[in-house]
Amino acid sequence: MAELKITLKRSVIGRPQNQKDTAKALGLNKIGKSVVKPVNDAITGMVKTISHLVEVEEVK
Repeated sequence: MAELKITLKRSVIGRPQNQKDTAKALGLNKIGKSVVKPVNDAITGMVKTISHLVEVEEVK
């Protein structure tokens, strides 16, 4: 099953509350922090919400 490596590249300071909550739910609390999550509809939607703040790579 494919997985996504999601890295926070930009700060959530000054962003709308839903974007801050999404980053926190993914486990991203500091710039440069990375998490690996499985590919599913919920994670994909969360990544789309904060796509301008993160960098996403596919991991096998």
